Amino acid sequence: MKTRIQGEAESGRTALHRVAMSPRLRVFSAILICIIHAASLAQTQRRNDAHSKSSRDTFTASDRKLVERAIGATCTERICDPQGSMPIDEMQSRPSLAVNNPDAISGAQRAERLLPTTRRLVGEAIVKLAKEYGLYGTALSRAKINATVARVQSVKRVKPDVDARDNASVVLREPRTIEFGTIFLAGLRSDEAMVSVLAHELTHIASGPSDTLRPLFRAIAQRAAARTNLRIQGQRAEELSCDRVGVMAAREFIAQTASWEPLPRRLARAFEHNCVDDDSSDEDHLSPRSTIRALFALDVPLAGELLNTTIGRNRFAPTAFPITLTSSASDF
Repeated sequence: MKTRIQGEAESGRTALHRVAMSPRLRVFSAILICIIHAASLAQTQRRNDAHSKSSRDTFTASDRKLVERAIGATCTERICDPQGSMPIDEMQSRPSLAVNNPDAISGAQRAERLLPTTRRLVGEAIVKLAKEYGLYGTALSRAKINATVARVQSVKRVKPDVDARDNASVVLREPRTIEFGTIFLAGLRSDEAMVSVLAHELTHIASGPSDTLRPLFRAIAQRAAARTNLRIQGQRAEELSCDRVGVMAAREFIAQTASWEPLPRRLARAFEHNCVDDDSSDEDHLSPRSTIRALFALDVPLAGELLNTTIGRNRFAPTAFPITLTSSASDF
């Protein structure tokens, strides 16, 4: 997910070269992973009260272990979920999809349907983060944050683009449109995943050409870097912060939409496109798996929610893991 400014060129990550595996072995391995995953979740029903609080300044060794477990659970859930997102390295290895491809059309319709709700959720998330990081306390700071929220409301359209392939992007001089690669539209198979990506792009637009949200991006990056020992500066800080807003929007979307699906499954969908095998990075982006690690480190209670099979608020009910699989073990 990248932001184009004044039509500047973008570079993608190198596609993954996989070792061949027989279809029968792939299906068997995927089923085995799902069975092990279900058994593991059944043993984690105890909720840790220390992780039920809001974001804290401390980050313990126990938190670090919880984050690593949440990463594993997220990427295993992707395999077991019929609506699990395609990892971005797999998207990169796929041939281009025409705009009229049925999966691309379905993805575009999903994005258009969810755009109004996501605009609202992004505005709420930006204000919440500004308050959390002490950037909403003066009249001037509130005016700046409110101006960024207003920019989000100007986005009215999702435009499918064959050449964008596995990326979504915005051009800040044309802030009314999000361009979506057709492969990306097809690869995000759930509402939760789509909300997280739409929110990411809307946050770029919120900051705008003047980088209004740069102080917030810097504060988020500093906390994430301190907790993960990752180098998160410059454009990386913005990309991670946009992902942070995306996760918050997806979490609130889940809270506001009833479903019989288990909460951990729905939460995992906000991260699953980063469950890659080819975990490469560049100057502007953390690697996909490092991105998941940083996001869970920023929100340890969310990692705990994903690992906990106890369903809260009577909104969700657990469902059995599917017998019919749409993903292979080589996806993991």
